[in-house]
Amino acid sequence: MQIVDQELTRAPQDIDVQAWRARVMTWSGQLAEAEKEYLEILKVSRTDPDNWMGLASVYLREGRVEDALRALDRAVELDPKRADVRAARARALRAMGERNEARMEFQKALNLDPTSMEARAGLTSLRREPKHELRFGQDNDLFNFADANHGEWTSLVSRWTTYWTTSVAGDFYQRGGAAAGKFVGSVTRRQPKWGALTLGGAIGRDNAVIPKSEAFFDLDHGWKISEANFVRAVEFDYGQHWYWYQASRILTVSGTAIVSFPQEWTLSLGATGARSAFSGTGAEWRPSGTTRLGFPLGHWEDKRLSGNVFFATGTEDFAQIDQIGRFASQTYGGGLRFQLNARQDVTGYTAYQKRTQNRTHTSFGLSYGIHF
Repeated sequence: MQIVDQELTRAPQDIDVQAWRARVMTWSGQLAEAEKEYLEILKVSRTDPDNWMGLASVYLREGRVEDALRALDRAVELDPKRADVRAARARALRAMGERNEARMEFQKALNLDPTSMEARAGLTSLRREPKHELRFGQDNDLFNFADANHGEWTSLVSRWTTYWTTSVAGDFYQRGGAAAGKFVGSVTRRQPKWGALTLGGAIGRDNAVIPKSEAFFDLDHGWKISEANFVRAVEFDYGQHWYWYQASRILTVSGTAIVSFPQEWTLSLGATGARSAFSGTGAEWRPSGTTRLGFPLGHWEDKRLSGNVFFATGTEDFAQIDQIGRFASQTYGGGLRFQLNARQDVTGYTAYQKRTQNRTHTSFGLSYGIHF
């Protein structure tokens, strides 16, 4: 920017230097200033497709996809045989959800320049996205006051359309010499302006160690703020979950806020109120809270590694009977996710919980997901 400003001082009417200044502003996230600079340039020079592409890139980062597409339409009119212009227009169409038109535009770019890596990557990105995720997992719990517990699970999440998603899972537990299992199912309806509503429940062979039945609902809504801001998006989630055991009933009410930052960093803050009611005793509410920080660790072509760390206090797992009680706890943990390719990933986690009465609980687990 210093170099560009020096050149502008020497030649204030130089359109090329002004265009470079607008580009640098775009790269550095000064989108409002970059837009103003490009509009000033276009008042003087309206026949250079690079300036229209530059303005379109600003609009795309501001989330103004339709404005970006109109600017790129003008760039294509000025030079329909430029592969990079065609590829830029294809990206805008893809952002609008016009996948078929974007695919044709990327193909036109590749026909004009068979060496265009951007066009090839664009066509690859438009391959039919997986609708289903099949995942296998295994969990372990180690205590300093009891024998170890283990569990295995399998889940299938299917996104049938933009609006409808279903989830089914089977969980199997080995706890204190007893075996138990349950089936969990849910359905989610998404509405672009309203967010998502999930309804579900569970039933199984409890063997006095897990709930006999469960029911839950979940409301979720997010707002995309801007690609130029430090806070990129905010999401809020509210849920209620009922657990029915042989001799007790639990209701949890939870709320979570998730904030997205640049470079795929996320921060989530959650609070839960749990109402416990045991046979022969009154009901009691107990609070708990958790915070989690997610971050990227690296990527190599289509491979990605990300991680998270979390802290929770007063947190209990109400899916298992031995976790219900009048104890306080602090939990520290973290996890890793390694995306092998677009179709496979492996996740792992570990956590250490300190309870009252000098009791400790260490947990860890792995899962493997297939997307198809």
